Amino acid sequence: MKKMLAVLIVSLLCLLILGAFAVSVSKSQSAIDWWPMFRHDLMHIGYSTSTVPDTNQTSWTYTTGLGVYSSPAVFDGILYAGSDDGNVYALNATSGASVWTYPTEGSVESSPAVANGLVFVGSDDYNVYALDATTGVSVWNYTTNGPVESSPAVANGTVYVGSVDGNLYALSEDNGDMLWNYSVRGAFYSSPAVVDGVVFVGSVNDSIFALNASSGAYIWNCPTQGHVESSPAVANGLVFVGSEDGEVYALNSSTGKPKWTYATDAGVYSSPAVADGVVFVGSGDSNIYALNALTGAYIWSFKTGGQVASSPAVAGGLVFVGSTDDSIYALNAANGNYVWSCTTGDAVWSSPAVANGRVYVGSADDKVYAFGVSSGSGSLSPVLTYAIIIVVIIVLVAVIAIAYLAIRGRRQEQTGVRS
Repeated sequence: MKKMLAVLIVSLLCLLILGAFAVSVSKSQSAIDWWPMFRHDLMHIGYSTSTVPDTNQTSWTYTTGLGVYSSPAVFDGILYAGSDDGNVYALNATSGASVWTYPTEGSVESSPAVANGLVFVGSDDYNVYALDATTGVSVWNYTTNGPVESSPAVANGTVYVGSVDGNLYALSEDNGDMLWNYSVRGAFYSSPAVVDGVVFVGSVNDSIFALNASSGAYIWNCPTQGHVESSPAVANGLVFVGSEDGEVYALNSSTGKPKWTYATDAGVYSSPAVADGVVFVGSGDSNIYALNALTGAYIWSFKTGGQVASSPAVAGGLVFVGSTDDSIYALNAANGNYVWSCTTGDAVWSSPAVANGRVYVGSADDKVYAFGVSSGSGSLSPVLTYAIIIVVIIVLVAVIAIAYLAIRGRRQEQTGVRS
């Protein structure tokens, strides 16, 4: 009996230790600020609370079959990105090892969005795909009438995405059925932001639109003097977006009326980031600009050697952005001072993603790059986390079984003594 009691105590202690460890791992994983979609979140502000690398140390690279113009999404330790070779890639975010690959019939310049165990992405083969995030198996696809280079946004069970066919689509997350579409005379390259029941998106018909997220009903539009391929960012009641006319616009999110504009010297295809009251955005004039979010006043600019169509990511007091001079830059967010850069083999049109201490970006040299090292906490993979939880359950079952046998044996001893 004493031996059984000792086993029971030891088992209980193991259970408590494993349980505490599993809870700690689970909390660490959930505390990581992942980058699950283009521009980080549904507001498209391009800001992360992640730690960041302070040097250009390359953690890993992964080579695809053609240029990577798609911007990475990173969630639960997996990076997802498209390539002009027609594939959607899932890579281990820590090592760069391939997890799965899904082939489409066209270039994939759309940036994936990850939600509820699925990866949503468009392709130049006219389709929007929903793939199982773990296996890459196709769950559904929806065929539009043109290439899909817009990046999906997923909110409240609906996938919002534009197509070159001139339609913004709202699709059921579950099965891909079309819930509504909004048509204009011009392509949608811009990727929608979804905030407070409103979809904000730009169009090649030289306008920014606000639509009801539930019905697709028109709310307002703001005309510009050029195509709007930039994707809106929404913060503090303002919509920030660039236009081919060289202007950066700040619009009232309720009315669409301009609060301010800022003129650069070339088209603005970059999508703004917003952090700490500052708007960061690139321009075809080779500069990245920092502007006061309330007034549009100039704060600083940094000139690269090429166009800046890449969209900035802000984290850890740094701004990360690519340029067609083949480089990715890290700049001080407060003053624009150069911190580090890395030269790739070709232009960087892809927009950086920051998660778990690393910066990820694609390049036209066919590669996906990862810079830095993972943050110490929460670096265990989801698979290992689940394995630990399973062990905890097994130990729990063993403890219950041992306790049952101990009680049963005790009762049998008592019965034997009485007889």
